[in-house]
Amino acid sequence: MSNLSEAIEELNKEVLKPSVVKTEGAGKAYQAVAQSMAIAIQDVTDHLRNISTLTSTAVAVATERMVAEPEKADLYSKIIAKAQANMNRTADSFEKIGVQAGNVLKDFPSGSD
Repeated sequence: MSNLSEAIEELNKEVLKPSVVKTEGAGKAYQAVAQSMAIAIQDVTDHLRNISTLTSTAVAVATERMVAEPEKADLYSKIIAKAQANMNRTADSFEKIGVQAGNVLKDFPSGSD
């Protein structure tokens, strides 16, 4: 056997040791979970942005209608309050999902332990 063949064989033995395979597998799994958590946060960020746009639009329309129909100010005030409450719930969800995603990742074994 040539020196190159022996070197390759020795390298394969080292790389394919169960401890190395297990550590690398855990590291790859950790990276997959990290990517999934990042996607979850991106999705909730998009949702927050969309709700913010809808809330701004609802508030603007309700304010416009309130000016045009002052006798219905109470109705439009309720619409504005509901839109803002919805925005607040969405912001709370954003925070909750972000914290949970961080906890999932923090508690997931990385393979370096």
